[in-house]
Amino acid sequence: MAEQAGYDLVEVAPNASPPVCRIMDFGKYMYELSKKEKETKKKQHVIVTKEVRLRPKIEEHDFMFKSRHARKFIESGNRVKVSLFFRGREMVHKELGFEVMKRFIEELSDIAKVDKEPKMEGMQIIAFLSKK
Repeated sequence: MAEQAGYDLVEVAPNASPPVCRIMDFGKYMYELSKKEKETKKKQHVIVTKEVRLRPKIEEHDFMFKSRHARKFIESGNRVKVSLFFRGREMVHKELGFEVMKRFIEELSDIAKVDKEPKMEGMQIIAFLSKK
């Protein structure tokens, strides 16, 4: 019947009892599937993670500059990874680093929520922020 109609015989459910087949134009079916797939990809928004790097002895102007950039990243819908790096003997005063990180999070608390709390990983403190 499929050959007489000029279509293909496509097995739809091979595990069913009895197996289910359809008479259709397989090329047209695959084309429509690819179109639907492209359409769903257009509507997706990929969340990008941006990074802001800080230091424990950061000056006020630099701190405000970095926080403004992080604010722009969050407002545009991206996640922000905040990294605070220690060098050498700065590791003795980890509490200063945690204070800077806490202040940074408070600065952005009006538009951002903390995804991952500040945590020490090696010689750095890392936290993740995202839009509320």
